[in-house]
Amino acid sequence: MTAAPSPREPAAAGVPAGERLASFAVLLREHGMTVGVAEQQAMLQAATLCGVLRESVVEAAWRSIACHSHREWKLWDDVYQRFWHPEKLRGGVKVSGQTRPSRNLRQSVQDMHDQMNRDAGAASKPGANNAAPNTASDQASATGSDDNGTSPRAQGGASQSEALHQRDGQMWLPQELGALRQLARQIVAKLQPKPTRRWRCAPNGRRLDVRQTFRDSVACGGELIHPSWQVKRTQPPRLFILADVSRSMESHAALFLRVARAFALEADARVFVFHTRLAEVTPLMHRDTAAVQEKVNAVTAGFGGGTRIAASLQDFSRNHARAQINRGARVWVFSDGFDTDEPALLGQALKEVRARGARITWFHPTRQVPGAMALQRARGLIERFVPLASLADLAAARASLY
Repeated sequence: MTAAPSPREPAAAGVPAGERLASFAVLLREHGMTVGVAEQQAMLQAATLCGVLRESVVEAAWRSIACHSHREWKLWDDVYQRFWHPEKLRGGVKVSGQTRPSRNLRQSVQDMHDQMNRDAGAASKPGANNAAPNTASDQASATGSDDNGTSPRAQGGASQSEALHQRDGQMWLPQELGALRQLARQIVAKLQPKPTRRWRCAPNGRRLDVRQTFRDSVACGGELIHPSWQVKRTQPPRLFILADVSRSMESHAALFLRVARAFALEADARVFVFHTRLAEVTPLMHRDTAAVQEKVNAVTAGFGGGTRIAASLQDFSRNHARAQINRGARVWVFSDGFDTDEPALLGQALKEVRARGARITWFHPTRQVPGAMALQRARGLIERFVPLASLADLAAARASLY
């Protein structure tokens, strides 16, 4: 086996061993591929058998080993070129064998923020000011002030470091993402469907479908041998997720957005994020790209400052989902409950949502229900409180989410 080439040498110069192959496997795992020790050993054996100078053959062998789905098969070319031939790609700079994706998504998120700022400026009245916080603890949590100044991400009400660069404690392994998708699928299956007036064909139905029965009898010479049956058609409840991405929720935003993305894919849920304003991010949640972590961090880029839960809920019920909130709809709020609006406004906003027949579930990152004054006053309008600080908490709440 030849020695491993330097990071600047192309792959055709020789198949890497050891550290180069391990670095390539790490990059594959970051893009959602399941590449473990067994796959790395198989890739090394394939390189030895195929010959170190036959790059096309080696690449084809590695592709068959590392790819386990159609999505991974289509993704392979881009990942392979990024690692072994970064000079052929546009918009990327090779750093330690890896490249950074382009920032088109971040630019789209920034455009979304600019649009919200323009909308807020047009709707504001002269001389209007924000309501005072509920309590001193609410104000401290909403503004995210830090007297010690030890955290570089908790200064000035907004992060001074880019979210795309800080990934400490935010990376998820592929098996954890798969477990989250599976858990979301199980919870969606338990949601009680909404009955409709329509009927659909079913082998074990209880109502005879006369029209379809006569149509099927044509093949049997008019004999009614194969009756067709119908059952009531049901409609899955609409799911809306509102995630708090303010300063007080900075350390939990990544988890909440990953959970929201899983339900957006499994239950076609509409996902919103809010701090002082509300914005829908459902299109970002549906993008099945390799750089999922980049997408989740880009969603929260530029957010921060205070928290206006009541105003965001009113905007949600009156504008964004006015025609879709109906009886049986689920509204999930991911927040710690600290609000800078007047305490009575949160109850009024929740009443508007409940008046349309929706069921509200509040997910909080603490073990106990948050003690915010506004949330305590509106507890009677919330169906249930669910602690959500980890994937295990969501699994424990699986039985109560129906």
